[in-house]
Amino acid sequence: MATRILWAVCCTILVLLAVGNTAPAMAQDGRLQKIAAQKQLRVCSWPDYYAISFRNPRTGALEGLDAELAQAFADDLGVQLAVVESSFPRFIDDLLADRCDIGMFAIGATPARAQRVAFSQPYLRSGIYAVTTQTNDTIRRWEDLDRGGNVVAVQKDTYMDGYARSAMKAARIVAVTRPQEREEEVQAGRADAFLTDYPYGQRMLAFHPWARLIVPDMPVQPTPYAYAVAPGDAAWLERVNAFVAAIKADGRLETIAARYKLTPIVARD
Repeated sequence: MATRILWAVCCTILVLLAVGNTAPAMAQDGRLQKIAAQKQLRVCSWPDYYAISFRNPRTGALEGLDAELAQAFADDLGVQLAVVESSFPRFIDDLLADRCDIGMFAIGATPARAQRVAFSQPYLRSGIYAVTTQTNDTIRRWEDLDRGGNVVAVQKDTYMDGYARSAMKAARIVAVTRPQEREEEVQAGRADAFLTDYPYGQRMLAFHPWARLIVPDMPVQPTPYAYAVAPGDAAWLERVNAFVAAIKADGRLETIAARYKLTPIVARD
């Protein structure tokens, strides 16, 4: 009996020692600790998002609001920035597979996405716009989009995709996947218009003389843009939110947004 009691006590001590030894290691498994240990912040970015994270065709460098803010966040953390090329259809899988620490490319914080990833506080907010050609006489106003016979292109897995499928009943919706495929469809006449947001609409006006922007009379589905992280790490999300609060308070957000003509969609709340 005494032997069994002694054996039980010894096992209990061993378990307690094991827990004590593994607790510090488990505490080091958080995203912040990993970033600090590896001295690197891996940022998922879509390199074809004008004024947000746009690869300059001449220099190959990423330019835009989030291109600069990603570097600012890495600097704030005291680590190097590593950009991981991603996209709207892929970024959730990239986050969940630990291919990046954060998505920073003006990601619409939709309820569907929030079921799979965690979002920071918003830093931008944009409604939906449409782009058609200067010569299209059938689409002059927002109300003209949803007509029988019209074809409206959307980027697959964006919130414009979800909006079009739920709100548009008469037009045919075509989801595309390649960068710049929406404008190719419109310019070639295979689509009458495509849906986009404020930054991409500004890109169209800046680079494509054939493009005409359709602005709704009232904002259509204004959506907060935020940074996305994998769920389950409260400390990391808190640190990301602290960064968002800091760039709002110290003027970095306003200053960089103004440089890329994004002031109208800055979220100041």
